[in-house]
Amino acid sequence: MSDQVSNEARVIPLRPAPARPDVRRAEPAEPLWRDLVGDVLRRERRAQERTLKDVADTARISLPYLSEIERGRKEASSEVLAAAARALGLGLGDLLSQAHGELTRRTTAATPVRRTAARPHNGLCLAA
Repeated sequence: MSDQVSNEARVIPLRPAPARPDVRRAEPAEPLWRDLVGDVLRRERRAQERTLKDVADTARISLPYLSEIERGRKEASSEVLAAAARALGLGLGDLLSQAHGELTRRTTAATPVRRTAARPHNGLCLAA
């Protein structure tokens, strides 16, 4: 029989590992902000019956870049979003407000309101 001590550290978890989510009941992901903003820009442009080229020229943005923004492929800077909004006769606040409204509409329609009861925390608190 050997009396050697192991050099390996033992890890003691502070809280239990989270349960693995049920893959079959995965909730839909929230929409990305860039998708929401792009949808608002496209909807506003089409409502004004304007072309991508017209809005891109007015905003001084390249046509392919504006197209990618509208499709949610690019995360545009606030300067670019403000220029695109101004080209459509909107302020940046108007654009963001409409995107927020779209986010609210999509998330409330997609997910029911859930209320969770407060659970006690069974972990160890370390303080220095």
